[in-house]
Amino acid sequence: MSAEVVKENPTEAKPKAEKQTNCPACNKLIKKIKRYYRNGKLYCSKKCWRSFLTKSKEEAAAAAVK
Repeated sequence: MSAEVVKENPTEAKPKAEKQTNCPACNKLIKKIKRYYRNGKLYCSKKCWRSFLTKSKEEAAAAAVK
């Protein structure tokens, strides 16, 4: 009987995480040859990473003021 229970409830496959294809700062396509990985995200260059950091800090400061 326990074998029947296992057949009725098959294990659910985990959904695959979507592969990041665009830079979060400039929204350019990220190519495999040229990519910059920081803090779990891919950027197209170090400049975009820096601009994303400054933009996020400004948004956090604006949210703290409100």
